Amino acid sequence: MNTAVLSGTAGFNPESPSERSAPDVPGTHAAPEAAALGEAASAGGKSVIRPLSAADRQRARNRQIVLALVAPLAGMGLLLLVWELAAEHSAQFPSPLVTWASAQKVFAHPFYNNGPNDVGIGWNLLASLQRVAYGFGLAALVGIPLGFAIGRMKFLNRMLWPIISLLRPVSPLAWLPIGLYVFSNAPAAAIYTIFICSIWPMMINTAIGVQRIPQDYLNVARVLDLSTWKVFTKILLPSVMPYMMTGVRLSVGTAWLVIVAAEMLTGGTGIGFWLWNEWNNLNLAHIIIAILVIGVTGMVLEGVLMLLARRFSYDEAR
Repeated sequence: MNTAVLSGTAGFNPESPSERSAPDVPGTHAAPEAAALGEAASAGGKSVIRPLSAADRQRARNRQIVLALVAPLAGMGLLLLVWELAAEHSAQFPSPLVTWASAQKVFAHPFYNNGPNDVGIGWNLLASLQRVAYGFGLAALVGIPLGFAIGRMKFLNRMLWPIISLLRPVSPLAWLPIGLYVFSNAPAAAIYTIFICSIWPMMINTAIGVQRIPQDYLNVARVLDLSTWKVFTKILLPSVMPYMMTGVRLSVGTAWLVIVAAEMLTGGTGIGFWLWNEWNNLNLAHIIIAILVIGVTGMVLEGVLMLLARRFSYDEAR
């Protein structure tokens, strides 16, 4: 044990009676005590814990402000700088100001409707979100219960895991022709592709969460003779919820990626079709606008699900 630290810390070395009776003369003990504290702070590489001063708290707040505001703004500034440099070296590539001017025109009337294949960007975005909701909802209805079953039943786990390992790495676009052949309908094929690609993260994460439930919990439930419904609602669901929410978040990101690619190939309405149509028109400014809309929408979906994941996190609950 480091005796220097103990001797310099109040409460660990009580004074003797003679030390308590000695008078305190100003200036005689301040310097030795400061030196003792300095030795205690430096001895053995250990430091004495002291309360933060007002200046320290202000510096901590300034660091938080820099991390929360200045750092993201610096990243956006760097992106705009690279974008501007790329535009200066290409006559056809639009600069940020040119793209901003085009965006003002695009978003001035986002919900116009001049026919089946000529609608505003707002309608295209809503059409994509609707397909994502359908495909993702079906994947959740199938994938989450199946994940619970795979995690609980070893035979089902051994039976389905090779199939999951085989089909999960398949590219989303490889499923699209199958959907077109089966459904003979482009929107239905896109929803099917979203379903088949977004089901895996939810299923796998839910199954892993079920497998990581401590066996002691299940033993207590068996001793108490809890019903299957009680075991599910009181043990399985609360324990698996963080894993399940992580799978849901990953699945939504996958679904949003898939729908853009599927709409570029199937046509009709949707943000992916709008992007591809602007490429056919060689309108690079509108292509960049579509990319930014896709990115912002995905970021919003990710943020909402991150909040939900924290809400159901075990660490946050404690």
